[in-house]
Amino acid sequence: MPRSVARPLAAAAVLVGLSTSAAQAQQVVLQGFWWDYWNNNYPNGWANYIADLAPRLKTMGIDAVWMPPNIKGPNQGNGYSPFDNYDLGDKYQKGFLNTRVGNKDELLRGIAILHANGIDVVQDIVLNHNDGAGSSTGQGGQDPNAWEDGSTSKYKNFRYVSYATPASAETSANYLARSGRFSKNWQNFNPNPGNNSTSGDWNAVYFGPDVSYYNGSYGQSSNATFNPVQGADYMRNGNRNWLIWYKKQLGFDGVRLDAVKHFPDFASEDFLYNLQSNAGWANGGATMYAVGEWVGSSGQMDGWVANVQNRAGTFDFSLRNAIYSIVSGGGNYNIGTLPSAQQGTRVVNIGGTYVHRTVPFVNNHDTFRPQTDGSGNYTGWNTGSELAPHIDPFDPRLSAAYAAALAVDGSPQIFFEDLFNLGNTGKRYTHSPKSSTDLPTRSDLENLIWCHQNLNFKAGAYKVRYQAADHLVIERSTKAIIGINDSWASWQNNTVSCDFAPGTVLKDYSGANGTATVTVSGSQTVSINTPPCNGTAAGGRRGYSVWAPTGIGNNYVRPAKATTQEWELADDLGDSHASSLQQGGQLPAGSTAYRTAGRIYVGANKNIAYNLFPTDATRSLSVAIMNSAGTVVSSQTGTGNLTGSYTPTAEGWYTLKAKNNSTANPAQRCFVKVTYTPPTVVTGAMTGRRETLATTTRAEALERAELSVYPNPTTSEHIELAVTTAREQLATVQVYDLTGRLVHSEPVKLYPGQNPLWLKPAKVLPAGIYQLTLPELKVSGKLVLR
Repeated sequence: MPRSVARPLAAAAVLVGLSTSAAQAQQVVLQGFWWDYWNNNYPNGWANYIADLAPRLKTMGIDAVWMPPNIKGPNQGNGYSPFDNYDLGDKYQKGFLNTRVGNKDELLRGIAILHANGIDVVQDIVLNHNDGAGSSTGQGGQDPNAWEDGSTSKYKNFRYVSYATPASAETSANYLARSGRFSKNWQNFNPNPGNNSTSGDWNAVYFGPDVSYYNGSYGQSSNATFNPVQGADYMRNGNRNWLIWYKKQLGFDGVRLDAVKHFPDFASEDFLYNLQSNAGWANGGATMYAVGEWVGSSGQMDGWVANVQNRAGTFDFSLRNAIYSIVSGGGNYNIGTLPSAQQGTRVVNIGGTYVHRTVPFVNNHDTFRPQTDGSGNYTGWNTGSELAPHIDPFDPRLSAAYAAALAVDGSPQIFFEDLFNLGNTGKRYTHSPKSSTDLPTRSDLENLIWCHQNLNFKAGAYKVRYQAADHLVIERSTKAIIGINDSWASWQNNTVSCDFAPGTVLKDYSGANGTATVTVSGSQTVSINTPPCNGTAAGGRRGYSVWAPTGIGNNYVRPAKATTQEWELADDLGDSHASSLQQGGQLPAGSTAYRTAGRIYVGANKNIAYNLFPTDATRSLSVAIMNSAGTVVSSQTGTGNLTGSYTPTAEGWYTLKAKNNSTANPAQRCFVKVTYTPPTVVTGAMTGRRETLATTTRAEALERAELSVYPNPTTSEHIELAVTTAREQLATVQVYDLTGRLVHSEPVKLYPGQNPLWLKPAKVLPAGIYQLTLPELKVSGKLVLR
C-alpha cells in the first residue's frame, strides 16, 4: 500500500491556446443527474438507475458519466452535504443505510456496469465543508467550547459508527464514543486557533462547518469520549488519505471537484497529485480527467488551473456566459465573438499528449433549477438558487448552444435535462430509463454527439474559420466543419477556408441540408450552408450544420473494460450493526470466523481475479469467494499475499471474505482487491438489496426530503426555503429558537420536485440562530437571521 504524501509544486506543463495540432483525451461527459434527482422506481438507488441507462448511453457515444456525491450525509439528500467520508451506504447511521445513490454494493455495481459498457466514471467530490454533526437526533454534535462561526451553532463534533462501535443508541454518550475513521473536531473548521477567520473565499462559512486546510488547524473535542490526539495538517492529511482509499474502493476514472474557490489551491493540487500519481495500482495518471468548479472570470479560472499545476481544468463559465447570450439574445447576440469568451488555459501538453482540461457546458445542476408540478413538468424557475441563469431546454437555440460547446476546445459536458426530456412528459419521477418513449432524447443533441464522436472532432485541430454576427464557422482540421447560426429565420451561407484537400466532397451530417453535398475548391475553400433556429430545415434541425467527407458511418466504439476495486478490513471502517451491510472489521484475534469485505456483481463466464494483502505476512490467512447461497466457490490459503481466480457460470452477486486460519493468530487489518466484469445489462430488477437488512421501505423512501435555506443568513422579512420531496403531501414548517420555543408555524402544500417557499412570520423575529423543521418529512436545518 503506497504511503500518502503531500507533494511540493512541480513545474507547470506547456499550455496551448487555439490548437494547432490535434488534442487528445477529449471526452463527452454526461452529467448523470439533476439537482433534485429522483425516480420512484429506484428509491435511494440512483446507481441502479444509471446502470439501467448505461446501454443507451453507450449507443449514443457518451464517454463518461459524472456521478453525484455518494458519501453519507445527514439525510438522504443529493449528496452535497457530506457527513461521513467513509460511509458509502454501508453503515447504519443517521437512521438509515442507503444514500440517495444506493447502498455500497449497488454503488460499486453501478460503476462496474458503466465500465462494462465502455463508459468512464467521473466522481463528484465535496471537500470544502462537512454537515450534520450529531446523532440522528443531533445529540453529541455540539461542542460548547467551539469558536462560533455565526452559522452552525458550534455543531462541530463529527463522530462516526464503525465495525467496532455501531450505533447502539442515538444518545449523546453513544455518539461521542463512536470510533469511525477520520473523526473531526471544531479546530478542523474555521474559525480556529490556527486560522481565526471566516472571511474570504477560502474561509467563509457557506454550506456548513467550513473545512480549514491550514497547518495549525487541529485539536481535540472538549466533550467527546473518543478523542484521539490530532497533529498538524490534520484535515489535509485526512482528506488526502481518504481520497486514495476512495479511488481504490470505487474504481472511478476521473473527478469533479465541487466549489474549489472555497478552499485553498494548495490543497486542491495536493489532492489531485495523489489521485493521479500516489494511489498505487489506482493511479489515474497525469492525463486523468479532472475538473474544478470555479465560478468566475476567464482570468480567475486560468489562475486556479495554474495554481494546481494544470492537473485539472475548470468548467468554462466565461464561455458559458457567452453561450447564454446566444439564447437570451434572441438573435441579437454577435455569435462571431463567442470564441473570444473562452478561458485561455484549455489544452495542456503532457509528455507530448495534448490533453483537453477545459469543460465547455450549457447547463448543469447549479444553473438549472426548475419548479415542477406533481408530475415533474416545468412550471417556473427557482432562479434565486441558480449560480448562473438557466437555459431552457425547450428554447429553439439550445441546439446552436450545444453545437458551439461541442465544436470548441475542451471535453464538453452534456446536462441530463438537456439531452433527455424530463420537462413535459409527466414522467419525471416514474419513467423507465430503458425506454426511449418514457425518457425521450432531444434529437439535435443526440445528432451532435454522434457527429463529435464518429467524425472524430477530437483528432482535428480547432480553427475558427468565419466570424460574423449570425454565423460562426469552426473547423476541426480535416475532420469536420461546424456552422452555428443564431438567426431565427435566415439561412447563413459563407465560403470559408479549410484544411480538407481540394476535391474533397463534404456532406452535412446534421441532415439539415438533406442529400446536398459541397466540394472543396482548388484553393481549399468551401461554401457552408447553416439553417436558422426555427426548425424548418430538413429533419427539423435548428441553428447548426456539420460538414465532413461523405461515406462516414457508425465507427465510434469504446471497448468494455473490467473494474478493479479494493476493500480494507479494519475495525474503524464498516459497521457491525444488524441494519448495516455488516462489512468490514479487521480479522479478530483468536478466531477463524470470516469477515466480509464486500460484494460484487459478475457476469456469467466473466473471470474474477482476487487478491488478499495482509499487514502481517507471517500468519496463515484465507480469502474466499462465496456465491449467493453462501457456498465457497473459490479460495486461497497461505501466508503473505494471496492470489486467486474464478470464473462463474452464472450471473449474480458474489461475496468476498477473509479469515485467520489459526486461533493463535493476532488481530490484523488486511486488504482484499478484485478485478471483474459485470454484464452490460442486468437480468431482472435492478435492486440487488438484501431485503431483510433494508432499512428504508418504498413508502419511507418517498417521504425522504431535502431542506435548504437561501440565502442564509437572511432577514426575518425574507426567509426563502427550498423543500425537495418525491411525493405530493401536506406539511408544516416549524421555526424554533435556541431555547426550544416554537416561534412560527406555517402549513404548506408540497409537490414532487423542488418547492420554493417564503415564510411569513406574524412578527419580526430577532437576529439569532433558529432551527427549521418539517416534522412530517423528518428534515431540519439551521436558519440564521441577521
